Amino acid sequence: MVRRRFLLTSLASAIAAPRAAEAQQAGKVDRVGILTNKASDPAEARLWQAFRSGLRERGWIEGQNILIEFRAAEGNTARLPELAADLVRLKVDSILARSSIFVQPAKAATSSIPIVFVVHADPEGTGHVASLARPGGNITGLAVLMTASPPKG
Repeated sequence: MVRRRFLLTSLASAIAAPRAAEAQQAGKVDRVGILTNKASDPAEARLWQAFRSGLRERGWIEGQNILIEFRAAEGNTARLPELAADLVRLKVDSILARSSIFVQPAKAATSSIPIVFVVHADPEGTGHVASLARPGGNITGLAVLMTASPPKG
């Protein structure tokens, strides 16, 4: 849980930091779109609560200087393009994609709104970023590199 909280706090910084100066302008309210799976899942709810907590620790108060727009597929990944397009229509300032499968629909929906993925198995291999060192474009986030180990014995 501590590791997950650190991750989400870091993501809160990644999303909020570039806009800090803008948000301090009188009346500026930043809009973050979240593309996720199951809003009704308690584990998912805890994850996003940690994200909100990280934002609050950095002075981002929901309803005052930031609005969060959730779009949840509720297990139906076929809805992801529609949900991503809805976030773009709302003119969110950034999109937070829950994992690898949420990035492609967001990428298809926009080439200008920053997309930050919470975790991605292979952002370079899927073509979501140009390279890990220099992602380029409008997509970035946390890559989890895994290698397979042969069974012992």
